[in-house]
This record gives sequence, C-alpha cells and structure tokens, in this order.
Amino acid sequence: MKVRRIVANIDTRKIEAAKSFYHDVLGLDLLMDHGWIATYGSNEQMSVQISFASEGGSGTSTPDLSVEVDDVEAALERVKKAGYSVEYGPMNEPWGVRRFFVRDPFGKLVNILAHVQAD
Repeated sequence: MKVRRIVANIDTRKIEAAKSFYHDVLGLDLLMDHGWIATYGSNEQMSVQISFASEGGSGTSTPDLSVEVDDVEAALERVKKAGYSVEYGPMNEPWGVRRFFVRDPFGKLVNILAHVQAD
C-alpha cells in the first residue's frame, strides 16, 4: 500500500472565503466545487508529507499549514496587497528556509516558505 496524497481539510461554513486567499493570493486553481466542499490545488508534482511539531521553530507557534513557494518575496507582496497581516517574518531560518506566517480567512496559521541556497 502506498499513500498517494494527503489533503488538508479546513472546517468552515464560509467556503467561498477560501477564494480570496488560496486562489487570489496563492494562485491555486479551483479543482472541485460541490457547494459543501471546494478544493484548491495545482498540477505541480509534490511529495507526500505530514509533520508533527511541538512548535513552529524559532520559538513560534506551530502553523496549521505550510505552503512552499518558489518566491517568498512575491508571495509576501501578494499577501500584503490583499490586506492580510503577517504574524512572523519574513525570516531566514537556520535550517535553510526563508518564511513568514500569515492567517488565512479561517484563522489558520499558514507558514509560507521557500528553501534558500546556502552561501
């Protein structure tokens, strides 16, 4: 048996609010919409991962989701332009990522990150 994918499910009665963050800011496509569930995603190949943590690193709260992007600065600009408040960062972390934390429309803490090249 192989795990093929892992899907994060966020409980909400305001499904339409996902569009402003996950589509408009992060650029994910609406893959499925049945009214009671909307799934955003990408055709990008991704590895299957699930993390368990006692903190978010560097003394931060554990994020609900981590989203790896190719350009943290562009993501940060889009987040700010859309009116979302950054709760942490942007920071270069000692484990080789540049990241920031933002809350989505449902109050979930989202870690937006990119791996950085060591100098």
